[in-house]
Amino acid sequence: MFLSRYERMIARRYLLPGRGEAFIFLVASISLAAVMLGVAALVVVMSVMNGFRAELFDKIVGLNGHAIVNGYGGQLRDWRDIVAQARATPGVTSATPLIEQPLMASFDGRVEAVLVRGMRVEDIRGNATIASNIIQGSLDSLRPGSGNIAIGSRLARQLGATLGTQIALISPQGPSTPFGTVPRIVSYRIGAIFEVGVYDYDKAFIVMPLADAQTLLLMGDSVGMVEIDTVDADRIEGILAPLAPKIGARGQLTDWRQLNASLFEALSVDRIVSMTVLSLIILVAVFNILSSLIMLVRAKTRDIAILRTMGASRSSLVRIFVTVGTTIGALGIVAGLVLGFVILTFRQQVVSVIGLVTGQQVWNPEMRFLTELPARTDPYEVIGIVVMAFVFSLLATLYPAFKAASTDPVQVLRYE
Repeated sequence: MFLSRYERMIARRYLLPGRGEAFIFLVASISLAAVMLGVAALVVVMSVMNGFRAELFDKIVGLNGHAIVNGYGGQLRDWRDIVAQARATPGVTSATPLIEQPLMASFDGRVEAVLVRGMRVEDIRGNATIASNIIQGSLDSLRPGSGNIAIGSRLARQLGATLGTQIALISPQGPSTPFGTVPRIVSYRIGAIFEVGVYDYDKAFIVMPLADAQTLLLMGDSVGMVEIDTVDADRIEGILAPLAPKIGARGQLTDWRQLNASLFEALSVDRIVSMTVLSLIILVAVFNILSSLIMLVRAKTRDIAILRTMGASRSSLVRIFVTVGTTIGALGIVAGLVLGFVILTFRQQVVSVIGLVTGQQVWNPEMRFLTELPARTDPYEVIGIVVMAFVFSLLATLYPAFKAASTDPVQVLRYE
């Protein structure tokens, strides 16, 4: 919208409070603040929801793969053939044999439920989720027969164990005696401690070489499952379609959507609901812009009549009041973006301050899965929020603008 010089001057004067117009300015300021808060809330919430989903996906899939082939009865005896067939499937980037078994861990009188994962040494060191989150020790100490393991940081704290200490793993699959099965108790040394950032993993996971896990669980040369990664997790069904018939009755193929369907579906629904509810804040702010412009038009009725008698066209008045309203909306949008990105930058500190003020643990890792509040801003979503807020602001200016343009100078100035 192009304004002439006098239109810009009048619009600028209407944006600033005049004599007796303090209330109108107050309403306009509230409108700007409401737009700011609405945009900031949308940016923050959508970024946090995106970050939550992305972090969960990266960490869960980083440890569990895009799909797994589970052996019936918990064992895959011909796993090498399945690994070869999976790697030969177009779109598959890796196929990793592993063992995953819930056991009990004991140290210094403390007992915790754990999830033992056995992997080949090269696969352990090549797993970015584990290798990039080592906080103590080194994965180089994990070698078959060394008796070394890697455990989650929260599990180490719960057991009271530290790097280099010996913990006992208790397996119910032990030798049979006349009195029943005797559990196997084997001691292992902590060679590394990791913290991937997912509470459930950090408090339960124990990683060890595949050969040691086979010995502990008396599985011989078999494994429990084969973990598969692909080039695109969103196209997992199409990529693995040729592999499913080859596996046949030897195991069950399950992808990440089936494994975590309820979790990611809940996140998607929550994301949509949050955006819908928070959009109402912007809608309320837009109504404030509408009301402030209506009051401005009524306060400036005499000025509008004089402008009409001086030759101002109806379209000129429409442009002036549309400019006033959209300027308020645009300033609110810019301020909202700045506020939103400031909150996102210092989000962890904000959570801590809220916790101190309320006395409550706002971000509980046991409830939220992740140990820290994540955030990932989508530029396209930000653009969508900006466009939505601007369009709403523009629509709110149309009625007051056309109302001002329809002012009859004869009727207004008749008794002046």
